[in-house]
Amino acid sequence: MKSAVLGGGLTGVTVARLLHEQGDNVTVLERDGTIGGLCRSRTQNGFTFDTGGSHIIFSRDTEVLSFMLSVLAGNADRRKRNTKILYKGRYVKYPFENGLYQLPDEDRFFCLNEFVKNLIAVEKGEVPPPENFAEWIVHTFGRGIADCYMLPYNEKIWNYPAERMSHHWVEGRIPRPPVEDIIRSAVGIETEGYTHQAVFSYPVEGGIEALVRAIAEPVLPAVRTGFSVASVREEEGGFAVSDGKETVHADRLVSTIPLQNLLPCLADVPAEVQAACDALRYNSLCSVFIGLEGSVPDISWLYVPDPATGLFNRISFPSNYSTAVAPPDHASILAEITYNDGDAVSQMTDADVIEHTVGSLVAAGIIPSRDNVVYTGVAREKFAYVVYDTEYLRNIEIVRTFCREKGIDLVGRFSQFEYLNMDGCIRSALDFARASR
Repeated sequence: MKSAVLGGGLTGVTVARLLHEQGDNVTVLERDGTIGGLCRSRTQNGFTFDTGGSHIIFSRDTEVLSFMLSVLAGNADRRKRNTKILYKGRYVKYPFENGLYQLPDEDRFFCLNEFVKNLIAVEKGEVPPPENFAEWIVHTFGRGIADCYMLPYNEKIWNYPAERMSHHWVEGRIPRPPVEDIIRSAVGIETEGYTHQAVFSYPVEGGIEALVRAIAEPVLPAVRTGFSVASVREEEGGFAVSDGKETVHADRLVSTIPLQNLLPCLADVPAEVQAACDALRYNSLCSVFIGLEGSVPDISWLYVPDPATGLFNRISFPSNYSTAVAPPDHASILAEITYNDGDAVSQMTDADVIEHTVGSLVAAGIIPSRDNVVYTGVAREKFAYVVYDTEYLRNIEIVRTFCREKGIDLVGRFSQFEYLNMDGCIRSALDFARASR
């Protein structure tokens, strides 16, 4: 079996490796000059940053976690998570419902009182089932936690109104907090949430791209970089994939590239399918890299719900993940800003974004002084987050059905158009490979 895999990101190289191990003749076709996709890393001036936002290695899926750590071999450090939320100038424990004791008194009462009132109302059947993401948040956490953190943070990261988002995707991703934990947290008894992230790993050398390269190692000779797919046509017994200069023939076609990039390569796409694809929403990501002389807070990453603090929704501290991603006596910060074409962030220059981010971090006390900054950089990713709007389920089914009828297999984050973390991408590749035996 000859298989062509479109895209050399995490999913693409994982699929290629697994199919290769099953005996397939695999070719990976990657548009850019290097593999990695959203899991690329950049090293400059002694600092290493992940260009698609901060990544860590963790999973509830023990098979996937074992796979990731085994391919990295010894190139992995383990860290205990220390994650905070910047709330009214305070570092509040994450997740928010486990840090209620650190809130101002009135906010702590508001969150606890509204949680209990809402819980009673739900159990009495006085609250109708939620119809969108905003309603799900209030239904699950009560108005206090919703207004103080969950709604402002989610609207900031998704750059989209929560009441216009579907809630079908949150079960299992955002756990419902036990009432006992809420009460313990409010009165100051230590509780832990998201325990599957309590300990995480990260490559010592090379940033998160080291994981992609370790997975890809057995199939690197089969990877074609600089191959920008221009057309995909069906031919007897398979597919012909061309970049306009060369054609690759394959029995099987696996796409891991965004649907918005795949459909223009196909002939005779019905208007209904194209319209459904065009309606699928996503966010772009601007990652801001800051190298510092000195140290940073002993925090893994920091959520920032308040728009007044800065445009960024999350700040990570990569130098707390590995000692090798910053020079001696230096540290690093990665700030993430989601945006969409045509909005204010999309029209800012890289210099403007850096100036805003550094100034905001100094004002928040996270960077002591501009004088400490010795390196800055920016990376932008067009396709970063899948946004589940209320029309998502209808639109994605139309597109998937069309691709399925064409015989094109869709695997991975922007090909399945699902909000998959790294472990979810690898799981999708494992499941596909097993079903292909």
